[in-house]
Amino acid sequence: MLHRVMHFLGLGDEEEEEELVDEPAYEPEQESSSAGRRGTVVNLHTQKQVRVILSEPATYDDAQLIADHLKGHRSVIVNLHRAPFDQALRVVDFLSGCVYAIGGSMQKLGHNIFLCAPENVDIQGTISEYLAGEGRAHLR
Repeated sequence: MLHRVMHFLGLGDEEEEEELVDEPAYEPEQESSSAGRRGTVVNLHTQKQVRVILSEPATYDDAQLIADHLKGHRSVIVNLHRAPFDQALRVVDFLSGCVYAIGGSMQKLGHNIFLCAPENVDIQGTISEYLAGEGRAHLR
C-alpha cells in the first residue's frame, strides 16, 4: 500500500513503477463507489454573494436603471413614495413589462413598495394589505 501511495505521488523508484504496472491499482467496484461519493461534495464557498438593490425612483426616467439591475440578475426593492401618482403608475407598468420579459416576478410588499426579482430568485409567501379598508389609493 505504501508503494502505491509513493508511486501515485511520483516519489517511488522506477523499479517499483514497473512492478505496479502489472497490478491493477483498484477494482472497478471501488471506482464506481468513489465516483458516487465525489458527486455529493458541495463547496459552499464558491457561491456568489446575493445583492438586493434598494431604489426610490422619483420619475419615470429612473425606471431604466432599475431595469438594468434586473437584467444583471439582481433583485430590486422599489419604493415609489417620492414619485407622483401618475409617474409611479408608469414606473410600475414599465417594470412589470421588464420583469415579464426576463421571466422574473414582481410582488407588492406594502403601500407603493414592490419587489422585482429575476427568474433565479424564488419569492415565497405573501404580505397582506391591511390598509385596503381605509380608502387610500393603492397601486396594485
